Amino acid sequence: MRRLSLTLATALAGASLAALAFSAAAAGPTPLVVPDTLAQRLQPCMACHGAEGRASREGYLPRIAGKPAGYLYHQLLNFRDGRRSNATMAHFLAHQTDAYLHEMAGYFAALDLPQAPPPTTLASPALLARGQTLVRQGDPARRLPACTACHGQALGGALPAVPGLLGLPRDYLIAQLGGWQTGGRRAIAPDCMAEISRRLAPEDIGAVAAWLATQPVPDHAAPEAATPGPRPLPCGSVDAPHR
Repeated sequence: MRRLSLTLATALAGASLAALAFSAAAAGPTPLVVPDTLAQRLQPCMACHGAEGRASREGYLPRIAGKPAGYLYHQLLNFRDGRRSNATMAHFLAHQTDAYLHEMAGYFAALDLPQAPPPTTLASPALLARGQTLVRQGDPARRLPACTACHGQALGGALPAVPGLLGLPRDYLIAQLGGWQTGGRRAIAPDCMAEISRRLAPEDIGAVAAWLATQPVPDHAAPEAATPGPRPLPCGSVDAPHR
């Protein structure tokens, strides 16, 4: 009798385990809980712009981490509203509200991440010297202001909406200056960068992009509190409201 009871108990225990396993299988796998945070919702941005928005300088896509929130906000608006042309960005932003674009811009602007060292370049010393001159001094004879006049002496940008120019790929810089020349990239009028870009010769664009792409980014680089002095041209993307 004792042996029978033990056998019955074992059988019942096995049946209970089988029932539990069957119930678990019927219920399906445990659902994955994804945190509803802004960082999680912005993961699609990382697919192109790199981990946490710090894209490599070896390609075309720009770093967005640490840029002024006002600048990022206006670029999101420009992609959504058609002033900048990129099918992927337009798709992602088509149904986003202005308030959400502010949240996105603020998230990436607040990131302070290490920057990769600049890549090596095959550009000639003469080309790099020409680029440095245009960036630092401009060309008064052609009414070309220095880049530092708006983007800061350290070229790290200025609040509320002037972006830094360091840490960007050469190809990206060439494409953006060329886009302003041809109307492929536009900003809120008056479009100061379009006006300046049209005064640049093709070799000037190559020189400026080559020199900027070789410059290291200081640790903890941040935008200046304001542009160094009076801006050389009216600029709608800086003067427009950022809220």
